[in-house]
Amino acid sequence: MAATSRYWIVSLPVHASATTVWNRLRESISKHSFDTPLYRFNVPDLRVGTLDSLLALSDDLAKSNAFIEGVTHKIRRQIEDLEKVSGVQVGSLTVDGVPVDSYLTRFVWDEGKYPTMSPLREIVDSIHVQVAKIEDDLKIRVAEYSNIRSQLNAINRKQSGSLAVRDLSNLVNPEDIVTSEHLVTLLAIVPKYSQKDWLSSYETLTSYVVPRSTKKLHEDNEYALYTVTLFQKVADNFRNNAREKGFQIREFEYSPEAQESRKQEFEKLLQDQDSKRSSLLQWCYASYGEVFSSWMHFCAVRLFAESILRYGLPPSFLSAVLAPSGKSEKKVRSILEELCGNVNSSYWKSEDEVSVAGIGGEPEAFPYVSFTLNLV
Repeated sequence: MAATSRYWIVSLPVHASATTVWNRLRESISKHSFDTPLYRFNVPDLRVGTLDSLLALSDDLAKSNAFIEGVTHKIRRQIEDLEKVSGVQVGSLTVDGVPVDSYLTRFVWDEGKYPTMSPLREIVDSIHVQVAKIEDDLKIRVAEYSNIRSQLNAINRKQSGSLAVRDLSNLVNPEDIVTSEHLVTLLAIVPKYSQKDWLSSYETLTSYVVPRSTKKLHEDNEYALYTVTLFQKVADNFRNNAREKGFQIREFEYSPEAQESRKQEFEKLLQDQDSKRSSLLQWCYASYGEVFSSWMHFCAVRLFAESILRYGLPPSFLSAVLAPSGKSEKKVRSILEELCGNVNSSYWKSEDEVSVAGIGGEPEAFPYVSFTLNLV
């Protein structure tokens, strides 16, 4: 991930030469806030359309941005979660092989994907539809992966829960069970504090209990697992009497075939989980690049539309990307405001009025267009 995660995309009005404004901005930043990285943000000449269409589009841009930005962060968080499960550090997030911060600071419009002669509404809708499809795919893929994890968690709970509820098949061996025409072996769950009581009383809980037939197979923090062998005809009576004394008789039928089947099912789920996780992670890395690229194109459209509404026609503004540190933000804001001069625009609202929401929900209360991008 980029070392810097918070960026501003801004546009400043140009009255004479964009080069002049750029040089003044660069000199001011270098002199008063030299630790603030500064880059040009290349916004192409897009179709302006009518003022009404721009105003209508502007109302929708904030909502669409929140959605696109949200999907970007959702995919990034999914990558972090998957890598955390794998015990691997999150790799570099890229767009077409370029780190995301480099893609932002060296942004180039993709004319093949988004022809600049297309109406702005058409470009925005195309971006929104593409990102929505990726989000839908993400939901489906995550649900499939989560379903396998849920099945494994359920099995693990059965394997690691207390003896009162867990699967006992992996604790019992064939030699522990006696099964014949008349005899049966039962499994008793005995509270740890009642083990002496069990050993002294199990033979007398009913008639026809095989003397000294009990054997402890396992013990956890709460219970101990014992076997007891008796005649089948008194099994129900034994269960009832054992329950009255606080001993639980677990229903159990030893089946090597069933045990092997459960083992194979568990191993297959583990393989499926690894496969799904690997596939989902690979998809997330690729999709993050797609969504981030879409987000940057969307930001370029929004910066263009907001700049026209702020500064008027013909389009004449300078676009830039800055990454000020927290302690430098106030100074950088004052530099940008000074470069605006006396900008009069019907779209500009004073700080006393209701301000226009910027990207990421940031209130925009500046005489220039400014969006904040949080990459993490």
